[in-house]
Amino acid sequence: MKNMIAIFQKQIKDTLKNKSVLVQFLIFPVMSIIMECSIHIEGMPEHFFANMFAAMYVGMAPLVAMSAIISEEKEKNTLRVLLMSNVKPTEYLAGVGSYIWVICMLGGCVIGISGGYKGAVLVSFLVIVGVGILVSMLIGAAIGTSSKNQMAATSLTVPVMVVFSFLPMLSMFNESIEKIAKIIYSQQVSILINGMGKSGVNLENVVIISCNLLAAAVLFGYAYKKSGMA
Repeated sequence: MKNMIAIFQKQIKDTLKNKSVLVQFLIFPVMSIIMECSIHIEGMPEHFFANMFAAMYVGMAPLVAMSAIISEEKEKNTLRVLLMSNVKPTEYLAGVGSYIWVICMLGGCVIGISGGYKGAVLVSFLVIVGVGILVSMLIGAAIGTSSKNQMAATSLTVPVMVVFSFLPMLSMFNESIEKIAKIIYSQQVSILINGMGKSGVNLENVVIISCNLLAAAVLFGYAYKKSGMA
């Protein structure tokens, strides 16, 4: 636990210095506040921008941040030093993962509040977002672990991030894309958020998100077994 807390604190300091990672946590919460406060169109669904940006946030911020942090520390040999200092790979991943999850949940909370969610509905919103963040973190960890340096990680992260973050938005305007996007977790996050108070959670939502989570875990396990953390 001591090592995990130390890694957590280290990441807070590192993020304040690393603007490219910091902006991932801020861009969608800030955009959600601006859009929800400044744009009001007749006939526009309630919480429209908050719901849209929440799904995009889930598919982008944790994935990019996890990949960038791990690949950067591998490239600079910081990770190797940590592992030689009696920090276990599981402790390192738990420390980094818990940090990213907490920061992303704070961002999710800002998006939810900006959309006017309160009380039990806000809690439901955060639970849905939290599960999506976990899947994205595993995918980001797999990319970061399998990459030799940050440049290699970025070349993999960008196309993956574009798919997971933008498909939910595009599916709102195109039925063909919606049918394809249905099998990815970020689209299911979007469906669940938009259905809060209306349709609720059904078996299809649970199965698809669970399959995505399992696939992400298997992908990370393969990357870790092949490349290790150092």
